[in-house]
Amino acid sequence: MSLLILIIGYTFTGVNHFRNPASYYPIIPHYLPYPVLINILAGVFEIVFAMMLISHKTRPWAVYGTILMLAAFLPVHIGMVANAPFKLGNITVTPFIAWARLTLQPVLMLWVAWHTKTSLN
Repeated sequence: MSLLILIIGYTFTGVNHFRNPASYYPIIPHYLPYPVLINILAGVFEIVFAMMLISHKTRPWAVYGTILMLAAFLPVHIGMVANAPFKLGNITVTPFIAWARLTLQPVLMLWVAWHTKTSLN
């Protein structure tokens, strides 16, 4: 069940990069060029890694890729902490929310790492 939640969660999040890209542009660090491309790549990688989690053969690659992707997202979450409070669409990102998101990154890394040898059953 845990693996299924990860697969659905990363698929949904990846698709959201295409459905609602404007919500991601403000949190991409300003020192990174091409925020539109970065957003597209983030969405593609989230979807691809989610699909790769399904198969035993590709799961180890998906796990390592997802962990690296989450590490690459750390500057986004650190920036959110530094800039909180701020508006992100209709949501006000408070310092608490920003810290919670940043703290969630290592938890997600450990969660996905736990599935290096699990099955969908």
